[in-house]
Amino acid sequence: MTAPTGEQHVLTSHGYRAVVTQGSGALRSLTHDGRDLVDGFAEDAMPSGGRGQLLVPWPNRIRDGRYSFGGAAHQLALTEPKRGNASHGLVRWASWTLAAAGPDRVELSYFLPAQTGYPWALALTTTYALGADGLTVTQAATNLAATAAPYASGAHPYLLAGPGPCDEWVLEVSAETYLRTDPERLLPVGRGPIQEIHLDPGVAEPIGASVLNHALTDLARDADGRATVLLRTDDGDGVALWVDEHHRWLQVYTGDDTPTPRVSVAVEPMTAPPDAFNSGDDLVVLAPGERFAASWGIRAR
Repeated sequence: MTAPTGEQHVLTSHGYRAVVTQGSGALRSLTHDGRDLVDGFAEDAMPSGGRGQLLVPWPNRIRDGRYSFGGAAHQLALTEPKRGNASHGLVRWASWTLAAAGPDRVELSYFLPAQTGYPWALALTTTYALGADGLTVTQAATNLAATAAPYASGAHPYLLAGPGPCDEWVLEVSAETYLRTDPERLLPVGRGPIQEIHLDPGVAEPIGASVLNHALTDLARDADGRATVLLRTDDGDGVALWVDEHHRWLQVYTGDDTPTPRVSVAVEPMTAPPDAFNSGDDLVVLAPGERFAASWGIRAR
């Protein structure tokens, strides 16, 4: 029997073990010394709730699936029908080709053809690599079309600090601002300080009963340009997710509307916010032949 996500690529290094799938190019599991760092999915299952999937050529939502670019109007399929949005890009269920592999590294490629609503062809690569600092993921796109293309990337890992629920975990996030959204469609209506959602920049505090499903920005960064989110239990075990300078947004989601609410926390790297194809906020415009790459990673703490 073939697994629902096809080939399973196993990587190991420095006590870390990752499994990356052909279908969805997804991070199915990640452990360190046997401890789960992500809430993934079984080999005989499909990824639910976006677990471990790649979000290209946009993360999050596009209002009504409709946008204008280069003087032309475009209409995407509404892949989130209950809210009337186009959600999380065009490659969540794609079959990725193995381009290169080693014991601690795998590179996947995918040709995204021009299609209704997105009439540009892209050459996509995603590299997963393990090392002493955990997992590094690099997502890249090259515009193969004759005209400029709108682009953003993201991913959807659910992090595990330890046994759930996440109410008992401590969260530290290095952001100043969040995107306010309407409650029905979760689309942007403005920005505000993260204190409005009971977070404080750089302060480690229990999640408690907070319901989080927010895009955060104005990220504090270290000397290498990285911003980091930390999750830990009372005994100090935990997990960290970092993003490079191209990721200006992080979606933090406690999964309250999933079949398994609050057992993990999704921390989603995003190069642009929800509905960026309409707002233009942090949207990448790829010239013909141009390549854009962005990296993020996960490590034990």
